[in-house]
Amino acid sequence: MNQEEGEVGLVDESFPLFSKTTKPPKPSKPKSPENLEKALDSQIPCFEKVTESDVNPNSTSTTTFAELGIAEWAVQTCKELGMRKPTRVQTHCIPKILAGRDVLGIAQTGSGKTAAFALPILHRLAEDPYGVFALVVTPTRELAYQLAEQFKALGSCLHLRCSVVVGGMDVLTQTRSLMSRPHVVIATPGRLKVLLAENPDIPPVFSRTKFLVLDEADRVLDVGFEEELRAVFQCLPKNRQTLLFSATMTSDLQTLLELSANKAYFYEAYEGFKTVDTLKQQYIFIPKNVKDVYLVHVLSKMEKMGIRSAMIFVSTCRSCHLLSLVLEELHQEVAALHSFKSQSLRLSALHRFKSGQVSILLATDVASRGLDIPTVDLVINYDIPRYPRDYIHRVGRTARAGRGGLAVSFITQNDINLIHEIEAVLGKELEKYECNENEVLSDITKVYKAKRVATMKMVDDGFEEKAKERKKQKLKTLAEKGLTTKKDKKRRREKSAV
Repeated sequence: MNQEEGEVGLVDESFPLFSKTTKPPKPSKPKSPENLEKALDSQIPCFEKVTESDVNPNSTSTTTFAELGIAEWAVQTCKELGMRKPTRVQTHCIPKILAGRDVLGIAQTGSGKTAAFALPILHRLAEDPYGVFALVVTPTRELAYQLAEQFKALGSCLHLRCSVVVGGMDVLTQTRSLMSRPHVVIATPGRLKVLLAENPDIPPVFSRTKFLVLDEADRVLDVGFEEELRAVFQCLPKNRQTLLFSATMTSDLQTLLELSANKAYFYEAYEGFKTVDTLKQQYIFIPKNVKDVYLVHVLSKMEKMGIRSAMIFVSTCRSCHLLSLVLEELHQEVAALHSFKSQSLRLSALHRFKSGQVSILLATDVASRGLDIPTVDLVINYDIPRYPRDYIHRVGRTARAGRGGLAVSFITQNDINLIHEIEAVLGKELEKYECNENEVLSDITKVYKAKRVATMKMVDDGFEEKAKERKKQKLKTLAEKGLTTKKDKKRRREKSAV
């Protein structure tokens, strides 16, 4: 948007993502997405934008963590954790955060975005320790626990107190944890809203919070979280710093950028969608009724291909559960991660996979965001995601931090348009995964038998009935938010995708 230098505006106080500044006479209404239009009140100005094309490719080759301005103890901690030199997103964002700027950082998966905001937060915390110093909001429970681990590792010499507030865990325990005023709170929006609403003693806990971080900001700012975010933002001080980090840019993020009241610093490592160069992306075009057979075949080649572990993404909880039973029937050690499981079982599955007890993790998109597991060498898209953005995040679970990786997508006749959309935004075509059809189909009888047994097990354990009851409850929740149909949900997702 064209704006004159020095023009300022006002963000509605009920939704103050960025700091407030002087109110202009009769501000014009922003051209914002529908889901933010009610929350954001006026248009605010210029921002400083740096893209990768503006940066000398060799500019970070001699940069050290010490040169970024962080304390000596933090530099030493980075060395102990094997972080020899800062990544590009860290090099560009850390000094700006230390300078008190709001920051929006867009960078590839596995590029070190967590340390880009955690290090300057911990640096400031060490200078003036109190709780709650920082609030980090993230879309998934598993990512919240991972962020807590990374904060504790980076702040190990500070005796950092970190609290994780997510659904599926004991509310009373989480309330007590917040009342003890930890230094850093990492939360999912829904559970945090519940705690703020049910206990009047909790909102004051955040009255002096210095930093608000939205990790995986594109997902957090989805319209489905708008009500929760309003409740969270209302208890935060206006003079905080706001930091947003994501691997993909969306219209919501662009709007907030244009509404930044204090000239937020915007670092964009790449424009549009991109996957890392070390990731090999391939496809297999197959009939739908033999997807299980091809999956078993690809998994049987893991040892020969030198693959340590693999993540398999499916579109539904039912498919995830069924596939796990099929593979177990075929004597494959697998862990399954989906939202029908209790939080303790989800964490257990993730721990088993991370620790190497099992080499295969079956998951829905609850595992597609931010999870950093160095041993993941293979990602399989058993079901093609509806939106290119989801594909980017899924395949980003491998080839992280400069390592190599392979992503294989199973394409059926119904997926052709979806894969063409993905290729269009990637700017390149996927390669063909070479396999011998006769060799693959030699196991068809064994796989079909295992699937029949798995299907009967699902009936016996009452999974279908549980799924129906859960769906009914979900529709009730959507109705309370005014999103009663699949069409509403599809429209919302399409608007948030770039």
